[in-house]
Amino acid sequence: MRQTHLATRLQGIAPTIFSEMSALATRTGAVNLGQGFPDADGPPSVIAAAVHALQHGANQYAPGPGVPALRQAVARHQQRHYGLELDPDREVVVTTGCTEAMAAALLGLVDPGDEVIALEPYYDSYAAMLQMVGAVRRGVTLRAPHHRLDVGELRAAVSPRTRFLLVNSPHNPTGTVLVPDELAALAAVAVEHDLVVITDEVYEHLTFTGHTHTPLATLPGMAERTLTLSSAGKSYSFTGWKVGWATGPADLVAAVLAAKQWLTFTSGSPLQPAVAHALDHEPEFPRQLAHDLERRRDLLCSGLEAAGLPVRVPEGAYFATTDISHLGWADGAAFCRALPERAGVVAIPAQVFYGDPSGTGPGAQLVRWAFCKSPEVIAEGVSRLACADLAR
Repeated sequence: MRQTHLATRLQGIAPTIFSEMSALATRTGAVNLGQGFPDADGPPSVIAAAVHALQHGANQYAPGPGVPALRQAVARHQQRHYGLELDPDREVVVTTGCTEAMAAALLGLVDPGDEVIALEPYYDSYAAMLQMVGAVRRGVTLRAPHHRLDVGELRAAVSPRTRFLLVNSPHNPTGTVLVPDELAALAAVAVEHDLVVITDEVYEHLTFTGHTHTPLATLPGMAERTLTLSSAGKSYSFTGWKVGWATGPADLVAAVLAAKQWLTFTSGSPLQPAVAHALDHEPEFPRQLAHDLERRRDLLCSGLEAAGLPVRVPEGAYFATTDISHLGWADGAAFCRALPERAGVVAIPAQVFYGDPSGTGPGAQLVRWAFCKSPEVIAEGVSRLACADLAR
């Protein structure tokens, strides 16, 4: 009998940590402060719009680039918030969440051997897709405890084979929101070396007091070289809908569509007009969500501190990181796998977001905690942590 082998492009890519840890939470009954999905749904009017679409014929294939109403709403969103003028017919494509947008962008743009600079730590799908397309990944580490961009390291990472810069801000998992000087440095490097920039901005509206998200596409010389990715999942608390988009110059968007057509072809027909409704008619929801998340952030961070887990207070997104080295653990993965039994809580080991996930790299003893949960869930989680023996 023929033996089945995993394709070379997938070898060495571990299963996503989110499936493992969420399954662990379900199996053990632990409080899930790991995977980043909220406990509450988004605006009722958006759900009603989806129901209306379901009941009135929006159940067949949508156009490959997305339904016109959503592409137009995305263009209006970019103009209203950032002053970016887009042609919804040529410069917007709807995707199955931002994960597919990233996959299609890399498949559509990156050739084998191309070097791609990515801010490390990075969402685990980045590394998986870069390997699948045969790219050479160059990490520029936002180093603990402050997780700021080192411009010298950024410039040193560029080589004659560098073609792309992959940026995520507000940043998962660190909660860093890039400041003007950091954005200016990224833009200067991109312009100087004629790089295409792919930006993941799914947390664009989830920033906290004193911090503001500025898209790289708004900086001088960047609109013509920047592909911007986002989605409704985080800003509107509909993570399961998986409706995202890519915007930017027509040639970059066309490359995304060229790959996407062979992935999902099209995305949730009845959900697209509902997301258009969200963007056009529920502008206050993301602002209120950010306000609520800031309170939950403070609840989580104060609880982690009280439990003996020093934490960096995040500036955006909905994750906080702690360093567990003082507890005697060799690496965060071992800590997180033991945590449900020791404390009845699940978290995510941050080392999976680094180029060296072995337990000896710069993220080895960092742990990510989610605060997009209800205050009651957060309070229960930190209470369990405070009562547990977390030392090795």
